[in-house]
Amino acid sequence: MAPPSRDPWLDNVKMVLVTLVVVGHAIGLVEESAGSHWVYDFIYLWHIPAFVFVSGYLSKSFEWDPRRLKSLVYTLLIPYLLFEPALFYFRRGVAGEDVQGPIWLVPHWTMWYLIVLLMWRLVTPILKRHWLFLPLSVLVSLLGGLWTDTTLMIPRFLGLLPFFVLGLHLKPRHLKHLDDVWVRLAAVPMLVGIGVMAVYTDTWAAAALLWYDTGYSDIPIDDEFVFQTRLTVMMVGLVGAFAAMSLVPRRNLGWFTTMGTATMVVYLFHGFVIKTVKALGWPDYTAAHPVLGLVLTVLGAVVLALALASPPVRRVLEPFTNPLGWVEKRRSAARERTAPTSG
Repeated sequence: MAPPSRDPWLDNVKMVLVTLVVVGHAIGLVEESAGSHWVYDFIYLWHIPAFVFVSGYLSKSFEWDPRRLKSLVYTLLIPYLLFEPALFYFRRGVAGEDVQGPIWLVPHWTMWYLIVLLMWRLVTPILKRHWLFLPLSVLVSLLGGLWTDTTLMIPRFLGLLPFFVLGLHLKPRHLKHLDDVWVRLAAVPMLVGIGVMAVYTDTWAAAALLWYDTGYSDIPIDDEFVFQTRLTVMMVGLVGAFAAMSLVPRRNLGWFTTMGTATMVVYLFHGFVIKTVKALGWPDYTAAHPVLGLVLTVLGAVVLALALASPPVRRVLEPFTNPLGWVEKRRSAARERTAPTSG
């Protein structure tokens, strides 16, 4: 069960979103299926904005003090320095992918979120000072598309900034409105509408805009429309994020809610499993059986997320997500066991 001090709804939301991260990355194994592109675009229209929003909401307390800066190093910087090269060489050696360097300066595949979240956290004490940073962040996002250098994934840092800043400024009382009956009733048709939009993504936008990492100069949209299209993608992402989150149960769901506290394990390790499945020839099977392959891939991705977040697997893998913190806890526990008792 989740600790009483935690909001079970947030843990439920986190587990749903990290599961969709795994599904989205697994979709790359079934590119021969036309349906895979629709599923991919539908998910990416809103689930990254939702993930960034939740990250911002959970970053409200960050300040430039030694304790929080140390936690930032332990939970984001160290994992990035370790897992970035680990996944890079795993992709080259096991999956046979021709990925190129430089390591760390240009984050590879899933690792971009760690370094971008670290940078967002570092500017959080400034961004949360006034609500005017919210409209300013929208302007920054629109202009961010002019940035074409992917070093440290600055385009995503700029492009997704409004969702992070919105998370910083919304209060629990605001999010309680997502539980209103009319919001939940509207959520379903909203998501259906986004699903319809996803069918025609390439006619009104471009898939690259959904990633927030591609410069406008590399997107096949006329210059006079590209800013408007980016803004539309942002608005659709915001509506989809809130619609999806409003449908997530607020009560404690037991094992599922508990799994929502292990999202870092899921995030850091799922890529290794997906690339292993690719190396074993799964894309060849899905090419021959596109519909069945798509269904099995989505179901397998859900099972993978749940398996990685399960307590037995989590206990084994969690020390790798924060090795220095794990060592400190072990030393502290050892000192407590050996400390003399009074009396």
